[in-house]
Amino acid sequence: MTRRHIALAVLSAATLALGACSAGDLGSSDDEGGGKVTLSFLADNQPETVKMAEGLAKDFTAKNPDITITVETRPQGTEGDNIVKTRLSTGDMTDMFMYNSGSLMQALAPQKNLTPVDDFAGQLDDNFKKSVGSDGKIYGVPFGNYMAGAMLYNKDVYDKNGLKVPATWDEFMANNAKLKAAGVDPVIQTYGETWTSQLFILGDYHNVEAASPGWADQYTKNQAKYATTPAAKAGFDHLQQVHDAGYVNKDFASAKLTDGLTKLAKGQGAQYPILSAMVSQLIADNPGSENKIGLFAIPGADAAKNGLTVWAPNGLYIPASTTGAKLDAAKKFLGFVAGPEGCESLGRATQPTGPYAVTGCKLPDSVPQAVKDMQTYIDKQGASSLALEFLSPVKGPALEQICVEVGSGIRKADAAAELYDEDVKKQAQQLGLEGW
Repeated sequence: MTRRHIALAVLSAATLALGACSAGDLGSSDDEGGGKVTLSFLADNQPETVKMAEGLAKDFTAKNPDITITVETRPQGTEGDNIVKTRLSTGDMTDMFMYNSGSLMQALAPQKNLTPVDDFAGQLDDNFKKSVGSDGKIYGVPFGNYMAGAMLYNKDVYDKNGLKVPATWDEFMANNAKLKAAGVDPVIQTYGETWTSQLFILGDYHNVEAASPGWADQYTKNQAKYATTPAAKAGFDHLQQVHDAGYVNKDFASAKLTDGLTKLAKGQGAQYPILSAMVSQLIADNPGSENKIGLFAIPGADAAKNGLTVWAPNGLYIPASTTGAKLDAAKKFLGFVAGPEGCESLGRATQPTGPYAVTGCKLPDSVPQAVKDMQTYIDKQGASSLALEFLSPVKGPALEQICVEVGSGIRKADAAAELYDEDVKKQAQQLGLEGW
């Protein structure tokens, strides 16, 4: 699941027109008279993103009246990616810009095109630093919150049936047996929207990394496979097991995301493996469910090593073309964003949907219980890991279809893992990666 796919799934935003303001309109002078500086800031045009960018700009300028920040917008998806890459390559990028973190950031050739911001490393969560780091340097600060691939669960159903949050797959399956006996669908699946089928694999990566440290690097070099790494194949095994045991809802083949969220909120289903950002939609569609839905990490083989797989927020970057007084001002802005004041500004612009990637930033008490549950994993050393897509550019296009087949009883887990290894081979070769 790429960042652009997640954005479409999570936010379902309508595409807006590209903002009319361009970098050229702002003038090329670093110092615009009287020590005042104007910075241009490029962000995607998703409405929540624009609110966040404009809120940060407003709050920063209120404290730094000599620095004005003008927010520009670009499309999302492939068109937006092309705009970013083109403007970087031509030296026509805005003074600052928001873009993906992780492997997609690496595709921007950060050593050539971005300005290191190592001064802020001490203010950032370790997972985020990995997502914006290259050759020992840090190139960005967080723009937004963490998201997780995890299990949402109905706390009332758990309490009624005397269940505890599982840390191992065996404990999870034991809970499922009790739930089925009680007449509750243990695991909700919604293959009517095929992307939702992938979470048992994508959300399990912390467990893979815990069992096989450095697996992502080996995988990228074609030195490790899903089919031949038991910890990696486990996600496919789990998909097959919940189906074969009859633990999924009867309408799994046609149910869609909104159906799954409603089933969970009403207690018709107990657990739903999904992206944590879906909590916002769940609450919007089911008012009053804020504290009824909790979250736990996808269970693995070892309770002591179990933890949460997280998607890092987007990054805020300074291109190498920003120099002089503008560079000094841009770094001052990034320092604001990477601190408690920046987190508070983001929190005023939009309700936080996950923990902050800035150390010392606290979530407001008003966030949903699932977000509070996420924070416990972030706070515990070693209890969270980046999703594979932030560590490797290798992801095959057919994963969601393969997962649907396994979760529907059409294809066995072993065969699915082998098929997916072939699927990623094509994509790795297209990227020109060594070893493929």
